[in-house]
Amino acid sequence: MTLTLKVAIVIFEDVRRDSARVYRALGTAEELTEAGDEVTVVFDGSGTDSLAAIIDPASRLHPLFERLRPQVRGACKYCARSHGVLDVIEQAGIPLLSEHKQHASLLPCCAKAIRC
Repeated sequence: MTLTLKVAIVIFEDVRRDSARVYRALGTAEELTEAGDEVTVVFDGSGTDSLAAIIDPASRLHPLFERLRPQVRGACKYCARSHGVLDVIEQAGIPLLSEHKQHASLLPCCAKAIRC
């Protein structure tokens, strides 16, 4: 019997401060997806800056992001606005999340038994 994991990966880091953390989070999401696991990626806090950066086709992480686009649940709308990247994320068609007090909620992930 094969166990399928349900995993939520939340990216809080700004890629300009620590690209390795963002790369490893996305790389882990890709590895789990390739293994057949159910993966959800959320960008929150300074992670919205990362999302805005890797949406750009010139970013070296852009190809990895595009492979994971189906797993991206969205970005915190409040944080994206606060960090000045709301328009970039919105124009890229990424869902903006504001379910809990105007912030992204992880409850939908937990309610689906996805490990946060």
